Amino acid sequence: MEKVRLSKLMSEQGLCSRREADSYIERGWVLVDGVPVTELGTRILPGQTITLAAAARNQQQARVTILLHKPVGYVSSQPEKDYQPAVMLVTGPNRWENDRNPLRFSPQHLKGLAPAGRLDIDSTGLLVLTQDGRIAKQLIGENSAVDKEYLVRVSGRLSAKDLELLNHGLELDGEALRPAHVAWQNRDQLRFVLRQGKKRQIRRMCELVGLRVTGLKRVRIGKVMLGDLPQGQWRYLREDESF
Repeated sequence: MEKVRLSKLMSEQGLCSRREADSYIERGWVLVDGVPVTELGTRILPGQTITLAAAARNQQQARVTILLHKPVGYVSSQPEKDYQPAVMLVTGPNRWENDRNPLRFSPQHLKGLAPAGRLDIDSTGLLVLTQDGRIAKQLIGENSAVDKEYLVRVSGRLSAKDLELLNHGLELDGEALRPAHVAWQNRDQLRFVLRQGKKRQIRRMCELVGLRVTGLKRVRIGKVMLGDLPQGQWRYLREDESF
């Protein structure tokens, strides 16, 4: 059996991201079959047991994940000309008053906080920002199985055949899209459930069947709902919640 890079296996097993794995290895916080490993690039057999030292687990537990109701006009990640990144809304005054997480807001919670997935500038709804590489990988990793739900207001006519195409049969960027679940929510709004996140995917899918998107809101990621979180406000992911 061929040996595999330790950091790659750690990422695949959901222990941490590959970058975090290298950091933990350098600090002696990774054990293989109970023996600490400190050399970067170490390769092991896939069947060997990898565990994290208490220091690594404690560091992971201290990392926060934030749920933000992004308004229109904010970009998910890198700032663009005349537009601010959504993370700018994560301030003490913008914290939702009904947040049940007992954590006190700290500027340390902004360090390394990054969006786990995109939500385009014209869209609103649930945006996840996290310091935890495990959650980022779960939500946006290549093999992510976490679905996302959107309410999409549209204008135009949609035939039964085109609705079938929205569910499965369309291509973007020369690649067949994964099956989706698309159905009418009401007279002018569709509900999309996707396990894929191509750039402006829903808007482009709608264009392919002659629809124009006039409003798009993400209401769920995995098992976490946007719920009553007000637009422009945020809360912490609770310990009893998971995606």
